Amino acid sequence: MKNKNTSLFLIFKRTIRFGDSDAAGVIHFHNLFRWAHESWEQSLEEYGIDPLEIFPVGKENNDKLTTALPIVHCEADFLKRVRTGDRLTIEIQPKKIDKSSFQVKTSFLSQEDYVAISLIRHIAINVGSRERCPLPEGIERWLESASINIGPSPI
Repeated sequence: MKNKNTSLFLIFKRTIRFGDSDAAGVIHFHNLFRWAHESWEQSLEEYGIDPLEIFPVGKENNDKLTTALPIVHCEADFLKRVRTGDRLTIEIQPKKIDKSSFQVKTSFLSQEDYVAISLIRHIAINVGSRERCPLPEGIERWLESASINIGPSPI
C-alpha cells in the first residue's frame, strides 16, 4: 500500500536497528507503540506544549495536574516486513473524538510503503474523581491545529 495521505500533522524519521524487529522482519509490538507514543510526545513539544503540563513526573508535578490522559484502547496492524537499516518515516494524525477523548493514528512507512499502522485512544479524566472531564486546553488547541493542518511540519 502506498502513502496517499496529504493531511499529516507531523512526520518523523527513524532507522530500524537489529533488535527492533523479529527474525521475520515484523516490528516488535512494544517498539511500535513506544515509537508511536514518542512521536506524539514530540509533536506536543514541537507545538509548544510543555510535557510537564501533560505527563506526571515527580510529586510536585503530580500535585499540579488536574487531568490525566490514560490510554483506553490501542491497536496495530503489521503490513510489511522491515530490515535492519531501513529508514522509516513516522507520520502522526491526531483526531478529536469528543469533548473528553482523542486518538492518534501513527503510520510507519519504509520508502513510500506502509509497514505498520497503530492507533492509540486517550480519554481525559479528573485526577481526583477519576471521572471523565473535558480535554485540557493545550490538547484542544493541538487537536484543532491538527484538524486544519496548521501544526508542525516534517522534521
